[in-house]
Amino acid sequence: MKALEEAIVEWGEGIGTDIVKVDRFLNHRIDTALVTEMGQEIAGHFRKDAPSVILTVEASGIALAVTAAQALGMLPVVFAKKHAASTLRGEMYAETIRSFTRDITYDMRCASYCIMPHDRVLIVDDFLADGEATRGMLSLVRQAGASCVGVAVAIEKAFQKGGRTLRDKGIRVLSLAAIREIRDGKILFQEG
Repeated sequence: MKALEEAIVEWGEGIGTDIVKVDRFLNHRIDTALVTEMGQEIAGHFRKDAPSVILTVEASGIALAVTAAQALGMLPVVFAKKHAASTLRGEMYAETIRSFTRDITYDMRCASYCIMPHDRVLIVDDFLADGEATRGMLSLVRQAGASCVGVAVAIEKAFQKGGRTLRDKGIRVLSLAAIREIRDGKILFQEG
């Protein structure tokens, strides 16, 4: 998506060889016009798959998930929680994952009433790197007995295994921007 790539070039920062900092417009300060356009792009790609709910994980994927849900006709959005909450009680789905960004392990969880067996789930997130967060969300979908219609991410770090692994499993993946590499602080995009 050209507008997202332009924002990454103008406002993003490549740190080392594997960190893409986009907190000026995506995951700390949010450019609502850009994120709305991104949500519309996701909706256009997955509309024919008739998703009934969007699943993300707290917190950075929520804004993009909401704009995609609005563009798809005001679908509900479920965000998996990373930490136990006193209000999260009863039957729930959970999966242990490892966060690439924070280098920690945590239990991703959501209440069982949030995803029903008849649901057609679209997973939406801000980044796809090693694919751990997506793997965790796919596990929640399976635990619910629901089906996943695909995965949409703002930015895929194509130099990491997550996207390849998902595609090899036959999962439809839409990346609005795919980064080939970070070289000398410069973010280089994958062609086509």
